[in-house]
This record gives sequence, C-alpha cells and structure tokens, in this order.
Amino acid sequence: MADDTEIDDYFSTARVTGQAGPVELPQESYLGYLYDHDDPVLAGGRGMDYEEFTADKQSAPFLRDLLDYWDGLYREPFVGVTSDGVVRDGLYSLPAAPLSPEGAVLEAARRLLAELDPEEGDQIGYPVDAPEWRAWSNPEFVVYRVGLRLENLEPQKVDAVFELLRASLSPEGFERVREAMALNGFLGDLVDLPAILNERSYWFSIFGTPSEGSAWGWQLFGHHVAVHFITVAGRHVVAPVFLGAEPALSEGVRPPLFEGRERLAIELAESFDDGQRAHAVVYGSVLDEAMPEGRLHPADERHVVGAFRDNRVVPYEGIRVTELSAHQQGLLRRIVDDFLLLLVEPQRAATLGDYDAHLDETWFAWYGATDGSQPFYLRIQSPVIIAELDHHAGVWLSNRLPARFHVHTTLRLPNGNDYGRAYLAQAAAATGAQSKERVSAGEPDADSSAS
Repeated sequence: MADDTEIDDYFSTARVTGQAGPVELPQESYLGYLYDHDDPVLAGGRGMDYEEFTADKQSAPFLRDLLDYWDGLYREPFVGVTSDGVVRDGLYSLPAAPLSPEGAVLEAARRLLAELDPEEGDQIGYPVDAPEWRAWSNPEFVVYRVGLRLENLEPQKVDAVFELLRASLSPEGFERVREAMALNGFLGDLVDLPAILNERSYWFSIFGTPSEGSAWGWQLFGHHVAVHFITVAGRHVVAPVFLGAEPALSEGVRPPLFEGRERLAIELAESFDDGQRAHAVVYGSVLDEAMPEGRLHPADERHVVGAFRDNRVVPYEGIRVTELSAHQQGLLRRIVDDFLLLLVEPQRAATLGDYDAHLDETWFAWYGATDGSQPFYLRIQSPVIIAELDHHAGVWLSNRLPARFHVHTTLRLPNGNDYGRAYLAQAAAATGAQSKERVSAGEPDADSSAS
C-alpha cells in the first residue's frame, strides 16, 4: 500500500512512491474525488486573492525549498534541453523569405498596446532577449511576476490580449489554449475558489517591439497554461508550451482536453508487437518500483521539461521510431502534429518538416499499461522536439494516485531553440555580417551614429 504521508497540504508521498502492480483508482470519474466544501485543503484558501494565497503557500517548508531550487535553475545561463549535455549546432535554419504574413499579428499587437495606459505599457514590455522569457511557471501560486495580470485589467484590455493570441495562433490552437484557461475557471467554480483559480489567472508580456521585420513575441502563463510565441525573420516558434487541466474535462459540457491525442497514443501503444513493446514500454506503470531514485518529482511527477527545466539533460529512452511500421510512424506523426497545433500554417508544416528530417534519431517512450485502462506517460524526443503527456495525482482533487482526468503536457525545441533562441542567434549573426559588408563597401553602419 502506498504511503499517504502528507508532504505539503496538497502533496503526499503516494505520488512519488513506487508500487507493485497496476495504478488503479476505486472510481474513474473526477467527481468521486471532490473534497468536502469545508475540508482544510480548500477552506484555508477561501476568501484569499492570488497574492494572499501565494504568501500563505510560500510559508510552507516544502514549497520554500522548491522555490529556492527553481530560482537557482532560472538564474543559470540559457543552454537548452539536450540529450547528453552538448548542444548540437545546425539543426534550425531560418527561411529565405517569411513563411506567413505578419500583418494581422502586428495589428493586433499595436491595438493591445494602444489600449494600455503608460504604466501598463511599461510593465508589459521587455527586450526580445530578456531573461524573463524563462520566468514562467504553471502552479496556481505566483513564482515570478512578469508583465500584466489579466484579472487586474479592464475587460477591453483582456479582449485585446485575446485578439493578439487569436491572430498569432492557429484557430484550433487558440481554442485549445482558451479551453485550458476555461477549465481553470471551471476548477475554481468546482472547489469554490474563483479568486485563486479563474479564466484570467494569467500573466502576459510582450518581448521586443512589434514591427515589420523585427524579432518579437509574447508570453502567457499561469495555472496549467504557459505559451511562448516569437517570430524571427518570418519563422514562428511556439515553445515552450505547457498545457494541462485538473480535471481535463467537465461532465456533459466539455470533452477531455486532449481526447484525440490520447486516443491516437493508445492506438499506437496497443499496436506494438512483443519486440516493439519490450523496447517502447520503459516502465510497466507510472509508479513502477523499478524507477530509479529521483525519477519521480512531487511537483513534476514524470514530466521532465516543464517550468525552469530549460537546460535539462534528458537521455533518449524507449524505441527508435525507425523500428516502427509505416502505419505506426503515421500515428506518431499525427500525435506530433497535435502537439504543434498552436502554430499557424504553413509554420506548423515547416516544424513538422524539421521533425521528419530527424526521424532516424527520434525515440518514443511509454510508461504504464498500453490499453488506456490506467494512467500513462509518453515522451517523443528527437534533436528538434521533446513532447510529453503525463497523468498526475490530485492537487485540488483528492486522488492520491495519478489519474487520467489530471493531465500535463509539455513541448520543447531542444538544442537551444526554445524561445526562438537559435533563430535569434542566426538573425543577429546575419545582421552583423550585413553590417560588416556595408562598412567594407564604404557605406555607414546602420548601428553607428554621426558625431
């Protein structure tokens, strides 16, 4: 029996304790795991706003230690996620011409900035290479305050933020982000904590100056939603991405947030023959006793490239994708396509092309039963993508073991292109080379000023 000792109000050792046999809950529906309205887990935060709740949470020793650890990771120089600690160069190339028109995105950004008062305009903006890109987090308590908090803005300003999101993302991607935010509001209503968990419990920032030909982007983050968008020389990056929900559905109103992705994943996992299964299924359950010490984390559980994990070394595991049949590879590509859903076309197609170009270096790992009867974890990893889906134990619901109704997903561009960093470096190098050419030809440097 798993140890149910409390770590810190919402966390128990059960979520990080290996156990023999399958991980099964007595009830399948999240409705069976609602706390009583007056349970201390909920009642302690009732009446608090997000700042009061944050101050209260940060007094707990476990969280205090975790925040100190995250702060240390945040202050490391950016390297990028790698498989072995060494960044591979030459994986990302900027296009010769922009892949998609930028007019609508620029216009939406300008309308938003025009809506803000001068103080808000100062608070929302950062240089395009600012370290605050990396200050995002996904809990409901605040770690770093970056930009403007949506719930503190007037409705027309929030609407302007959403219009910028809509213009930057694909229609389906925008709807998925808004759905995750709506599910956060649904959770707030479910536990009667709407001042802590709502559809506007998010921070929003703009990096760089939105203008034709300039590199710039935006960041949105908060509970179960963190999205980073940047455009560099006509190429878009939407990474890192963290999307999740607890619960990931609402009875009779919303379908599961990642229903299609999970259905494809289970179809793929069930299709393995014995030899493929022996390689792909790394652990037989999400709490397999064979997991090494440290593989499970009380906050992250199994996912490895969430908040503050910009420089993590993640060795490949599972099955090499070239060992799969053409049909299986097609299923996997559809899963990758769903992870890239936020990108507009043809940006998504170009990023899928990057994935295709490294298929012989792509690995697929699975933890858990392959028939969908239990929670599971999956990871797709190559030199140009890391994508994860993980089922978690309860935080605001009482299930002490992972369940499929609490989902975390992550997306990264490893080897240094999170936040478009590899593209920014290429663009800067190209600008520098052009400046040197102008100077050698006797033209004035655009960056120099007359004396």
